[in-house]
Amino acid sequence: MNHDAYPDNYIRGILNGVKSIAMVGASPVNVRPSYFAFKYLAERGYDMIPINPGHVGKTLLGKPFVASLAEIGRPVDMVDVFRNSSHIMPVIEEALRLDPLPRVIWMQLGARDDAAAAKAEAAGIKVVMNRCPKIEYGRLSSEISWMGVNSRTLSSKRPPAPTQGMRLSLNRMSVGGGETAASDRAAKNRNEPG
Repeated sequence: MNHDAYPDNYIRGILNGVKSIAMVGASPVNVRPSYFAFKYLAERGYDMIPINPGHVGKTLLGKPFVASLAEIGRPVDMVDVFRNSSHIMPVIEEALRLDPLPRVIWMQLGARDDAAAAKAEAAGIKVVMNRCPKIEYGRLSSEISWMGVNSRTLSSKRPPAPTQGMRLSLNRMSVGGGETAASDRAAKNRNEPG
C-alpha cells in the first residue's frame, strides 16, 4: 500500500466496514482533537472504546476508559492511534497480541511509522497513516461541505444537514444529528414572536 496517497475506495471501505473502534490516546478534555474525533464517530454509530491509562475510572461520553487494548475484553475492528509517531510501535505490538486481530490500524494526523505499518500489514491488517477518520468520514460523506470546506466531491445539490436517525452516505445512521447550541438558539428565536 502506498501510504502517501490512499484511494477514496480504500478509506470508504474501511469506514463502511468497521463497527467498533478502540481509540488509543482518547481524552475526556473537550478541547482536545481526540475528544472531537471520538464524539463525532460515536454520533455516526461507531462503537467507540476510549483507551488511556491516565483516565481509568472516568468515562468519555458514557464509555468507560480502559488502560490498554488488552483490557478491552472483546474484539475490535479498528485501532485508532492518537499518539505521536515515537509511541506507535508499542501500540502496534500490543494490537498484534489481540485475538482476534483488529482489521485496521489507523494513525491520526501527524502520526506515521512505516516500520510499524509494515509489521501490521504483514499480519494482514489494513493500515492508514497521517489521516483522521473524522475528517475522512466528513469528506467522503460530504458532511464537511456544510462548513464550507471543499470535499472534492462534485454535486449539483447541497447535501441536507443531518438530523437524528438520518441515513448518511457512508451507510451510517446519525445518532446525534446536526444540532448545535447555536442552531438550537436560532430555531428558538425564529419561532418566537418578534
